[in-house]
Amino acid sequence: MISRVEVQETNKMIQEANLDVRTITMGISLLDCIDTDVKKLTDKIYDKITKNAADLVKTGDEIGKEFGVPIVNKRISVTPISLIGGACGTGAYVEIAKTLDRAAKEVGVNFIGGYSALVQKGSTKADKDLINSIPEALSITDRICSSVNVGSSRSGINMDSVKRLGEIIKEMAFLTKDNSSMACAKFVVFCNAVEDNPFMAGAFHGVGEKDMVINVGVSGPGVVKRALENVRGADFETLCETVKKTAFKITRVGQLVAQEASKRMGVPFGIIDLSLAPTPAVGDSIAEIFNEMGLEQAGAPGTTAALAILNDNVKKGGVMASSYVGGLSGAFIPVSEDHGMIDAVNAGALTLEKLEAMTCVCSVGLDMIAIPGDTSAETISGIIADEMAIGMVNNKTTAVRIIPVIGAKVGDTVEFGGLLGYAPIMPVNGFSCEAFIKRGGRIPAPIHSFKN
Repeated sequence: MISRVEVQETNKMIQEANLDVRTITMGISLLDCIDTDVKKLTDKIYDKITKNAADLVKTGDEIGKEFGVPIVNKRISVTPISLIGGACGTGAYVEIAKTLDRAAKEVGVNFIGGYSALVQKGSTKADKDLINSIPEALSITDRICSSVNVGSSRSGINMDSVKRLGEIIKEMAFLTKDNSSMACAKFVVFCNAVEDNPFMAGAFHGVGEKDMVINVGVSGPGVVKRALENVRGADFETLCETVKKTAFKITRVGQLVAQEASKRMGVPFGIIDLSLAPTPAVGDSIAEIFNEMGLEQAGAPGTTAALAILNDNVKKGGVMASSYVGGLSGAFIPVSEDHGMIDAVNAGALTLEKLEAMTCVCSVGLDMIAIPGDTSAETISGIIADEMAIGMVNNKTTAVRIIPVIGAKVGDTVEFGGLLGYAPIMPVNGFSCEAFIKRGGRIPAPIHSFKN
């Protein structure tokens, strides 16, 4: 039973601390759309998405209005497209991308994810074809998001794909150089990617999922910060308990919205992802939580410990509020989407190396980081390899969403707009890893992966 006091607390979270449901994401399997004819394939894809997601935006808006909870985004994730287009050959993928973009615009969602490949142990011809098509696909579409999983704790890291993706990111940056290299902001490289993540750019509908599901991502860094203001100076046990209780309340809001969306659309409920995802708005920042914990700036000594505390207790509180917590569920640290992180970079407190250390304990990894446009493909691949190694060895999801902004240098600022925010160009270690990346092959899985 929800008490009147809890209702009042939730209302305050919404009105005063930027609590929102960040996304309702409808997962749709496209396995039954596979065809050897490109025209038939794309028609099936368009018809299935537009038929089943026709009321997604409308339903989200109605629930948000009735319950008084802002529902910021409505999105779609689909089966990894490398599995869907292989029967049609090399030329199919860009046509599929155009179809996905057209379907997303027709139903009114802001993003559609799943232009993806899973290559952690090796690549099929279809995987390679999709990867090679990513620059063109993301440069000519508006709402497509793409991801490639190159590593896992059970399989190791596919370094051939890591090498190629450094080149792919550079190609994307160049093709959209007149738009702040925006294509790179819609692409992410994963280790240990999950099949039910509702957040972009890494969402795809896993092959182990039902035909369709509703996944909800809830976010509330401002709520956590506000709660910690009430226990300023208290010991760590009190701090942890406060974060847990707050995460519980946030998750209950998401559970309510998810169940209502599932019922109204007649689509099974999947999971609640209770990730704390910031926005560029003041008061909706992970870095501000660090400040409230007692750090002068994100990046100061103690930041990794603070992030570990936050991530762990968000998960502990969330799993008590829902039996179906999934996705990534923890704290995101995207630089461009968090004004406090941007301030820390500008102050010299936060570096790429410190962000890498922080990813050992957060939910994802190096996210929305802008770097000089002349950074080499091999250096980008080296950054990816480091992050994939953290995920592989620690048996956690890690990711890289990095943007080499063509024409920009350290000290410049690039504007992405909307929830993607803006970012200072961060310096990158100038020493070469070219010979290392050119080795190719696969880094074997760590010894602790053998658990059968």
